[in-house]
Amino acid sequence: MAIGIRVEDARAVDGAFSTVEAELGPVAILVNNAGITADGLLVRMTDEAWGDVLGVDLTGAFHTIRRATPRMMRTRFGRIVNVSSVVAHVGGAGQANYAAAKAGLVGLSRSVARELASRGITCNVVAPGPVRTDMTDVMGDEWLETVSGLVPVGRPGTVEECAAAISFLASDAAGFVTGAVLPVDGGLGMGT
Repeated sequence: MAIGIRVEDARAVDGAFSTVEAELGPVAILVNNAGITADGLLVRMTDEAWGDVLGVDLTGAFHTIRRATPRMMRTRFGRIVNVSSVVAHVGGAGQANYAAAKAGLVGLSRSVARELASRGITCNVVAPGPVRTDMTDVMGDEWLETVSGLVPVGRPGTVEECAAAISFLASDAAGFVTGAVLPVDGGLGMGT
């Protein structure tokens, strides 16, 4: 079941959870993958561009985690996976807002992991590097060539590779993994 909501709006999140819970029962696995960009150089970045990106990319995750965890705590089981970015660790020119939001997800995730581990709930992060999507395909051959030169494996990642990492962290096999940041970046951020 997929529901499009504005995660930066706590009431919208609550409504979406109520719908899901009524139709499918309590949420046991939560993947926070909502994200936007509003790139621009720091000296020209507007308060709106800053706030919009942090609102969706970081505050949205806070809203969904806060809404999901009471039931997870009652059932003593939950898997939370937050999708960050390699940019959280290496930064990105023109991406101060995005990098701050994605780095914030790491701190949020580790705090949640510490708070909820004793209740059977894990919280982890997947940190993708450049990934080939419909959106990046529009960027053309120049983007592909640039990325291929930056990433040690010589190519951008795929959606399927990111999904596999998320699936692992959401599985029973990852029951002893919490507070981890799993890079899926072709080696771009190694050492950070």
